[in-house]
Amino acid sequence: MLLPRSGLAKFARYLAAVIVAASSATIASAQTADTILFNGKILTVDRDFSVQQALAIENGRIVATGPSADMKRLAGDKARLVDLGGRTVIPGLTDGHIHGIRAALTFGTEVNWIGVPTLKDALEKIRATAKTQKPGSWIVVAGGWTEEQFAEKRRPIPSEVAAIAPDNPVYIQHLYDWLLLTPKAIEALNIRSDADVTPGGKLELDAADKPTGVINANGNALGKIFDKLPKPTMEQQLDGSKKFFREMNSLGITGIVDGGGVSMYPASYQAVFKLWRDKQLTVRVAYHLCSPKPGSELADVQNLTQLLPPGFGDSMLHFNGPGEILIWADWTDGDITPDGKAKLAEFLRWAASKGYTIQLHWNPDRTVHDLIDVVEDINKDYPVRDLRWTVLHLYNASEDSLKRMKSLGLIWGVQDGLYFGGERLQREVGVDQARLMPRIATAMKLGLTVAGGTDAHRVSSYNPFVSLQWYLDGTTIGGTKTRGDEEAPSRQQALEMYTRNSAFMANDDDKRGTLEPGKFADLAVLSADYLTAPVSDIGKIRSVLTMVGGKVVHAAEPFTELALGPDR
Repeated sequence: MLLPRSGLAKFARYLAAVIVAASSATIASAQTADTILFNGKILTVDRDFSVQQALAIENGRIVATGPSADMKRLAGDKARLVDLGGRTVIPGLTDGHIHGIRAALTFGTEVNWIGVPTLKDALEKIRATAKTQKPGSWIVVAGGWTEEQFAEKRRPIPSEVAAIAPDNPVYIQHLYDWLLLTPKAIEALNIRSDADVTPGGKLELDAADKPTGVINANGNALGKIFDKLPKPTMEQQLDGSKKFFREMNSLGITGIVDGGGVSMYPASYQAVFKLWRDKQLTVRVAYHLCSPKPGSELADVQNLTQLLPPGFGDSMLHFNGPGEILIWADWTDGDITPDGKAKLAEFLRWAASKGYTIQLHWNPDRTVHDLIDVVEDINKDYPVRDLRWTVLHLYNASEDSLKRMKSLGLIWGVQDGLYFGGERLQREVGVDQARLMPRIATAMKLGLTVAGGTDAHRVSSYNPFVSLQWYLDGTTIGGTKTRGDEEAPSRQQALEMYTRNSAFMANDDDKRGTLEPGKFADLAVLSADYLTAPVSDIGKIRSVLTMVGGKVVHAAEPFTELALGPDR
């Protein structure tokens, strides 16, 4: 019996699928796996979001996934068999926009207020640190907290901080808008007037017109003040970097896309480079570079990248392109001047001609048309669709802006900044407008690639599960639900933002981001089931076993014994 043309096409597709499946089974059966994870709920995050019981690993890559019995048959004589006990496994998470290299440099010497529930507890951490520090040594809280997380709902005041650390200069930064300095800190930094904290900063004065120790400032001003603090030694930078990346591993993070940014200079990368050379990195790093100073951005980046072609590096660390701040004079938090637009166009045209991926910080939707106009013009000469250019932040993106971004193949990097600033957003734009910010569901319906991340650690927590929870429920750290459910992604979509989509942003989607045969065995075994746990509990999830390339980089109960093997 002859089949119609449509029937022949369907049969051909079916036959091809059978051949591929048989070929895959033959290849898998010929493999000898060195690690088998079985009796679990493995979220592969493949195109069908299939769920498997087990997976087999050989030489750091996934050989196959499927039923536990089938995967066990692939085990070699000396294979490590890990009973998951029904636990959920996800692809290792990749933070698509984080200032991780910068955070790592000082992680071992800073006081961390991320997730601390009360101001009393936060101040106790200052007190405890002061007891162990030498007089005159700095105590630094570099960000990642907000008063909304504290039960007291207030920020510290200079007098109470000075009282618990009288012999140490103390620096406490709130996001990128506020700074507290104790008297010893003001003296050490020689700050006497607004001229010492400008442009962008203003001293708060008391009734006698003397500085209180509080400085209201923007990111540029705070960055300049932060740069005056004593720098950790290289030994401290290496120690802090190891600790920070292990902290990431405990949260299921196996990769980051680092955005460069404020206070990042060529010397700032030396610690991560050394860990890379010494094969001590436990996260995969895709990093961006920006000019360290305003006025000569393009020339500086052209010079810095002469020996950094697109993709330079290896599977553990590679250069991903310029970003996130391309033109310092127009940091695109407000209106961009004609001169700034011309400089941005020149920079982006050069990046396109070289085939570089870029990340670009842009906040207001009312001006993003200037950026899109520039990209559309460049696209006539240098197609940008395959360059994976990313627009970061842009929480109030309109549907029209998202459509234009989609037409150019731009990626939208959405961080969880409004988890910390949702209440302020409601005051600024009103409750109804805030319900639409950010339009994640709309962007996904349009087919836009939306990638997840945190922008940590100065402006937010680096915890990816906090970010995932916020994507799903739109509720701030203070408990206010600001975004409506109509713009929420599904659980599957949110996980894709932090896995396959962020790996795509890093130009690594052919190597990681899903748990499919041939890809790196980057994965996290979770403390709770991401798909079924109450949304309000997702932020509490941790990894109990994290692997990068099949090597154990983090292990907690009941897998602690795996941390004692040669992989550690």
